[in-house]
Amino acid sequence: MTSVTGQTSTVVHRALDGRRYELSGDLDLGQPSTSSVRVAVRGRTHELVAGVSGLAEEVAAALGVDGFDEELGFADGTLLIGRTSRVEPGSRITENILLAVWRGRRHCLISHFYDSSTTAAVEALATLGVTEHDDGVAIRPGAGSAVLAPASVVKEVPALGLLEMTVSSAPQATRLPGWKGRATRSGELFSDRLSNGEQYFVLAGADIWTTVLPLADTDLAAVPAQVDRLTTRLLDGR
Repeated sequence: MTSVTGQTSTVVHRALDGRRYELSGDLDLGQPSTSSVRVAVRGRTHELVAGVSGLAEEVAAALGVDGFDEELGFADGTLLIGRTSRVEPGSRITENILLAVWRGRRHCLISHFYDSSTTAAVEALATLGVTEHDDGVAIRPGAGSAVLAPASVVKEVPALGLLEMTVSSAPQATRLPGWKGRATRSGELFSDRLSNGEQYFVLAGADIWTTVLPLADTDLAAVPAQVDRLTTRLLDGR
């Protein structure tokens, strides 16, 4: 969901756990977002990813799923089922993968299961309470399922990089450097390096923890000023 006032744009993205993230500023905020979350269903862990409808084909192609061979009505949308197999390089074990894609009006929810039947996948997804909103897909797990950790939202902002947002937590705060970061309108900005030496940034706000991963064409020296043009806010209500 996007609105523009003058040169300032505002967007709202819903994470899979129902939390809503608002971004505003005089930056290009028009790119779509994705959200991911880990859930437990009857003792088994699954990763869910949600995004705009076209994400389904991108994920299917990446997994090597050559089309969907089943289509079912499910949760006010359509559930598509595709299958593929792949050999794990290390163990040489063949994995049989079932790709399940729930598609609503504008968004989709994606998960994959190993050595699973369509019936088992449908039963697992039925415990999650999938609902589509104007600003994204959310789940409300019922009996037998639970969210294992807060969901994240990932969004590309041109000239800045990939933003990964989640709610702030005490364990995250313990990983910050002992010195103060640069003050911005949405929190303190810290710089660090990945294991491969590439630079990245962490924006520690009161409610939102944002990791900024610069892209190949990002001017690293300009990142602090670009971040200071961005306001992030966790909206009330889930």
